[in-house]
Amino acid sequence: LCDALEEINRKFGATEKTLENIEILRQADAVAVVTGQQAGLFSGPLYTIYKALTAIKAAECLRGRGIKAVPVFWIATEDHDFDEVSKTYLLDRSGTIAEFSNEPKRCHDSLPVGYIKLDETIDESIAQMFDAIPHTEFSPLLRELIEECWSPHTYFGDAFGKLLTRLLGKYGLIALCPLDPRLKELASPIYVDAIRKSGEIVEALQKRSQSLTSAGFGAQVHIEKDYFPLFWQDRDGTRNSLRKNDSGDFETRDGSREFTLDELIETAERDPARFSPSVVLRSVVQDYLLPTVCYFGGGAEISYFAQNSEVYRILNRPFTPILHRQSFTVIESRHAKTMDRYHLDFLHLFEGIEGLLPRLVGEYLNAGTAGLIADVEERINTELNRLDQNLSTVDPTLADNLAKRRRKILYHISAIRGRFQQVQFRRDAEVHRRVETLFNTLLPKSHLQERSINVLHFLNRYGLNFTDWIYEAIDLDDKGHRLLYI
Repeated sequence: LCDALEEINRKFGATEKTLENIEILRQADAVAVVTGQQAGLFSGPLYTIYKALTAIKAAECLRGRGIKAVPVFWIATEDHDFDEVSKTYLLDRSGTIAEFSNEPKRCHDSLPVGYIKLDETIDESIAQMFDAIPHTEFSPLLRELIEECWSPHTYFGDAFGKLLTRLLGKYGLIALCPLDPRLKELASPIYVDAIRKSGEIVEALQKRSQSLTSAGFGAQVHIEKDYFPLFWQDRDGTRNSLRKNDSGDFETRDGSREFTLDELIETAERDPARFSPSVVLRSVVQDYLLPTVCYFGGGAEISYFAQNSEVYRILNRPFTPILHRQSFTVIESRHAKTMDRYHLDFLHLFEGIEGLLPRLVGEYLNAGTAGLIADVEERINTELNRLDQNLSTVDPTLADNLAKRRRKILYHISAIRGRFQQVQFRRDAEVHRRVETLFNTLLPKSHLQERSINVLHFLNRYGLNFTDWIYEAIDLDDKGHRLLYI
């Protein structure tokens, strides 16, 4: 294991501290604090970095208690959803969310991310990105770093590993690529056991899913009776799901290959590189290879464990303690000033810009007109109430008719108010720009910042030391979402 890890990390440009941690991991009483993520373009969303730094901090805390702990990052290079990892998001010079993507010409569906090789189009993607984002004193060094890691003819997963190492290697983070043939050989026994007990695994997962649903929770993975816990890795590198057919044998999704259970077992013993674990088996394989003391994941990963803990049980593997990673929204001083100016706190942003317009316009941009509309609405309501009382004495049906028309009148006044707020907001260009940039940065596309924005946004503004600020801010006792002001 450690021989493979040493070679993998040297390829990524390992620091001395990382190599020292690999030597520590060779010792029988060493443990691994593990986390992982897909190999996203230019490192992917911010939470990838938060995950890694959480594991690093936890390993450091354990070492402070005399435990030989090292941080390990599992790069999910076996994943074949390239569309999900091929794009990333930063803010451009206008403060608008900009999407940047890269898809090599020889990329096709079902190919694991780790088998996709970058081509010359990556240079174009990098150029487009740096042309779009603000130019700062840190931009030249950052661009040089990205070009060194994400270069033509480099595998996508390797590029991710190189950048992760350049950013976090100083902390001794160990990167692991599960496509390495030596790791596949080591995983062979757990593959064989999972194949042999696949029927039992599926039955247990279905029962657990039903229990979760009955308790009011959603099952993260939909398990059908023909489910199989491993993928078939074809000779061309493509990853194909296996399904149990009506005859009791197993076939690939496209129907091109069919196997008996014994044939699958024999192949897993002889050539384990032909398999990769499904989502319910992946963590079991991870913890079979590594002396995992705990795993740091996000909410969805923790939910997976509600199901795949059954796989641990059936394969007689110890359950892994799973803990929530650190979660942050970084608030820069310019955005903090905007929030202070308009008396907004972070939770207000979840109302959306449309939800905040009444406050922004009514209190700060044009209180006069906003007040006039409110006054007119109140007067109309007063007069309609007076009319209603009178009509009720004449004929109750007239009052009913008035009630219907009242709703229409008030609807139109509300529409006028909404239109006025939008026009007033757009007319004040400076406020419009500040508020939109605030939302784009702190709550992009109505999601938490950490789920969309790439760390390059902050590295470009504040330099590579930004990761040190995050590291220092990590508090393993605080499980909530935290606001970091910089």
